[in-house]
Order: sequence, then C-alpha cells, then structure tokens
Amino acid sequence: MENIPSGLAKGRSFPTGITDKMAAYALDHFEFPLHYEKRLQQVFRLAAILPSLKDGLIPKDGLTLSGGGTCVHSHASPYGHKVCNCLENGITGCSCKRHFSDPDAHWGWDSDEEVFYFGHTLYMLCSHNAEVGVDLPLHIRFLDARRHDSVSAIVSLREFKSINPDIPVRDICLDSAHDSYATYGLCLKWNIRPFIDLNSNRGRPDSIPDTVSIDSDDTPLCMAGFRMVNWGYCRQKHSRKWRCPLACNKVDSCPCKEKCSPSPYGRCVYTKPDWDIRLYTPVPRGTDEYKEIYNNRTSCERVNNRVLNDYHLHDMDIHTRKRYSFFTMIIGICTHLDARLKKLTKQKA
Repeated sequence: MENIPSGLAKGRSFPTGITDKMAAYALDHFEFPLHYEKRLQQVFRLAAILPSLKDGLIPKDGLTLSGGGTCVHSHASPYGHKVCNCLENGITGCSCKRHFSDPDAHWGWDSDEEVFYFGHTLYMLCSHNAEVGVDLPLHIRFLDARRHDSVSAIVSLREFKSINPDIPVRDICLDSAHDSYATYGLCLKWNIRPFIDLNSNRGRPDSIPDTVSIDSDDTPLCMAGFRMVNWGYCRQKHSRKWRCPLACNKVDSCPCKEKCSPSPYGRCVYTKPDWDIRLYTPVPRGTDEYKEIYNNRTSCERVNNRVLNDYHLHDMDIHTRKRYSFFTMIIGICTHLDARLKKLTKQKA
C-alpha cells in the first residue's frame, strides 16, 4: 500500500464538522459551486424525469428518495504513462513529466470489497415504483472517490431540489454512512422525513434520560427488557407514547408483572423528539411503517446494478469524469424508457 496517498486510510476520519458546514451552505445557497454536471442533469430532467412524472412512474407528491454511492473503477493507470524517450536511451527512473489519461480519478476505499480502488464515486438518488416494479434514477452525480457518502448526500439533495422544484420530497432513505446530525437537521428544515440506519459506533446520546432504557434502534424497553409498543404521538405532551407490551398482547407473560404498573392499561413511557433528532425521527424506528418505507433504500442498489452491469458502465474503456457522467446520463434515460415500456406492456396484458 505504499503507493496509496498517506492521508487516505481505511477508517479515516474526516474534518470535524464538515457535514455541518455543508448542510449550513445548502440551506443558505441555491446550489454548490463547481456544479459541472448541471447541464446534463437539466437534460436528464427533460428527457427522463418529466416524461416519467407525466406517465405516473414518479409520484407528483410524497416522493420517497433513496440515496447511495457506488465505486466506479477507472481503467487508467494511477501512475500515468511516460512520454519521454529516457528508457530507450538507457535512462531508468527518470523524473520526466507523465501523461495521465484520467486526471480526475483518485484513490478511495471500497467498503464492500474492503480494498482500495482508483477511480470515482457515483452517487445517485433513486425512487421505487411498487405498482410497476421498477427502480428509477432521479439524480446522478460523479464525485471524488475520497468523498464520504454523508457529504455527497447533502450535495445531491440540494442539487435535486434546485433542479426539480416541482417534485416535493417527503421521505429519504439512507444507510448508516449518512448517520450524522447535520443530515437530520437538514431534513427537519426541509420538512423531509429521514429514514437512516443507525451507526452502531455512535453510542447512546447524553440527552436521553437515564430513567429510559432503549434498544439499539431507540425503542424504549420495559422493566423486563421487552420492547414497548408505539402508541402514536401525544400532542398535549409533545411526545411519543409507548405502552406495555404485555397490555398490548405482544408478549404472553412478564416476570415483572406484579412490580410494574397495577393498571390493566399497563405502564407508559413518553419520548420527546427534542431529546435527540437523530434517534427520535418523525416515524419511529422499529415500527412497521418505518420498516416498510426504509425497504425502499434497496432501490439504489438495484439501479447501481443496472448501470454497472446491465448497461456495462464498468466495461466501457472511457476516462475522465465528464465522459463517465455523459454515458451514465444516457444509461439513466434508457432506464426510464425501459420502465415506461414495462408499464405499457403491463397495461396491454
């Protein structure tokens, strides 16, 4: 690994507060600077998104987005190619200038394969249409391989909202790499419900009272250690109500029945969203509604598979981020055309 830049390592830490700065910038500005793919994204909106919106493949309100990044390996050599004649003249180890066919590529960490790779990060926002059974890319962005997904999500969401102001976003589903307070705060400001997998390394926040025991997904635990039952939002107390699992017939018996609440209604616990916006999301984790909506996140993985394997982006012998962006936009348009054809075929069947 001596050829990997010294500042890039597995499990590297990022500058403190970078997501906070990006989120604050996204709130105060219409778009981020150096938005190279803006014209392609506008063409993509006209050629793919608007026709799919008109065709009913994309909901006009209540859109659920899923975000995720994938590694795109460059076919170029990270060492470049010699353009001098030193080797022919018997000179080895020269320091002459070299030609780099993909100067935009960088070293990054592939968490799936657990290897370093040389190339780019393709970050996409996608949606799933359960009625037709299709997954559609809605925003396509090529970013530095060194950039963390939590930063890419903020950039992509800001750009998507700017380019598609007529498509309101209701929910966004992200994996644990996006588990940052800045992302939750941004969703709160934009009235978007976050469905983000918790990062187990974050630990228990200090804002949670010691009297409340919680499970790994923030669901309160009763005295016996059973998960309590979500009983909706209590407007009078500005809190979410949780009831005894025994009283709600979720467990057959409880060893703490006698020393817990004597009421047949069972013991109740209230959690406040103000305690922690990361843990206490608008739709509580562990509920059926949360699980159903969060299942949409896999649409990104299916779209990634279509782009990389079905349409063979990895097999294209192309270099530079501009070419990757152009061909991925073409693939995205074709994916929308495939979805519209599938819907038409189902209607005729």
